[in-house]
Amino acid sequence: MMDATTVNQVLHPYWPRDLLIPTYVANDRSMSEILMFLFSVSGLFLLVTWLISGRRGATGRLSTWRRLAVCWFAVCGFIHGVIEGWFSLYYAIIPGDQSFLSQLWKEYSKGDSRYVIADNFTVCMETVTAWLWGPFSFWAVYALLTNKPYRFVLQLIISLGQLYGAVLYFFTEHRDGYSHSELGHPIYFWFYFVFMNVLWIVIPFLLIVDSWKQLSAAQTNTDIIKSQKSKRN
Repeated sequence: MMDATTVNQVLHPYWPRDLLIPTYVANDRSMSEILMFLFSVSGLFLLVTWLISGRRGATGRLSTWRRLAVCWFAVCGFIHGVIEGWFSLYYAIIPGDQSFLSQLWKEYSKGDSRYVIADNFTVCMETVTAWLWGPFSFWAVYALLTNKPYRFVLQLIISLGQLYGAVLYFFTEHRDGYSHSELGHPIYFWFYFVFMNVLWIVIPFLLIVDSWKQLSAAQTNTDIIKSQKSKRN
């Protein structure tokens, strides 16, 4: 027969099952309602940014690939600045809080309980992500839309930061033996933990390669011009 302490330890949906979360209050919103909000708002950012990026600017229309990059940074700005920004501010009260964004984090924590126990790594990583890569992502949207000369430098900095954070996110959990999720669960492990985070490895990597090519081409042109000037002199 379980004693009162053991009962309190398991009255939550998180892993490991003996995790102690004394302030936990179950969500009163369904998983579908929370996910609908997340994907609807993200989709709205995508649609609006896609339409804006299709307008002809002073240097012509952006290519499809460049428009997709702009859309990506717009969604990143929302997720980093708002969703992760909420966590960075209220991580200490999320287990017992019933605000919508707190419930979103409690739902996501079924795939990674480090968020509901305010793990040091997640708090530090998400704080940096929210307050650096969030504003920087919106800045990148502006820079790409207005063809600023520093746009690919900004794209490179943000993407390197995102990639580094995502690699550490997976690697630290790997070293913990994937103990903060139900290993192999189709939604909580594969969708929440793996799919929703691997995007911040794959897409930033592609953008890093793109930035490398753009900056290398710009430097090549600069070197050619300098060489031609030196020959004239």
